[in-house]
Amino acid sequence: MRFGKLETSVLDKLDLRLPEDHPDTTKLLRALDKKQPKIYAGCAKWGRKEWVGSIYPEGTKDKEYLDHYVRHFNAIELNSTFYGTRKVVVEGWAKRAVEGFKFCPKFFQTISHYKRLKAAEEVTEAFLYIMNIFGDNLGTSFLQLPENFTPKKFSDLEYFIKLLPTDVSIAVELRHTGWFTDATLVDELFEMMAEYHKSVVITDTAGRRDCVHQRLTNNLAFIRFNGYGLHPTDFQRMDQWVDRIGSWVDNGLETVYFFAHQDNEAHTPTTCDYFIQAINKRLGLNIKSPQFID
Repeated sequence: MRFGKLETSVLDKLDLRLPEDHPDTTKLLRALDKKQPKIYAGCAKWGRKEWVGSIYPEGTKDKEYLDHYVRHFNAIELNSTFYGTRKVVVEGWAKRAVEGFKFCPKFFQTISHYKRLKAAEEVTEAFLYIMNIFGDNLGTSFLQLPENFTPKKFSDLEYFIKLLPTDVSIAVELRHTGWFTDATLVDELFEMMAEYHKSVVITDTAGRRDCVHQRLTNNLAFIRFNGYGLHPTDFQRMDQWVDRIGSWVDNGLETVYFFAHQDNEAHTPTTCDYFIQAINKRLGLNIKSPQFID
């Protein structure tokens, strides 16, 4: 994930502390009934040759990657659906999932980047229909809008959000700086998303701290974490996330998705493992974590 990417040489000079929670987050959490937390953590892809000999056994073939991935993680940020996919492909993936595993598919680029949410009813219906094949293994789908999708398109976003089924879990990633700088607009955006029970992705990357908004709109947090090659600040930032998520869960938050990204995908399982081990300890859970081959 190149978005907000910086050179590692500058990381130690930056203030990468998590902002305080927005007052609306505190208010929302106070209104929630405490439930058994559901914490999901994983990567963006399963088809990584770099993991053969690390978490996949030597000799693992491409077609076997998913079978091994679901043994190590309880969720996947399914980026490949961005480029489109067919019903038969999703049927094959769904058959290989284990109980409790969650696929979090990315909306087709036709919807987000080509049509830019306009006149997208038919293709959106197709996306939702195909992803529903996952059944109980369908997690939160996420809609990533391009960086040049500006707040001038607010009405397009609102119209699209209104079209989505109320019972389908959706998180939207906004990237243009304008969505986070105009206080009046920010309030309008988050109030609209809360009204329709949709989430706003929290994107934690060093070069765009405005996207770490810490403003929840429902009982779900969807976090995309961009690491920097296992730089010490990766672990410092994850420690902060463990504390913050722990606090949110203590106060009633039910569901958290935490997806790790690294430019060098060989580092992603290590990133996930660190987070999972730490959140398990913090919350007394037993979330599945990667098992490394000696």
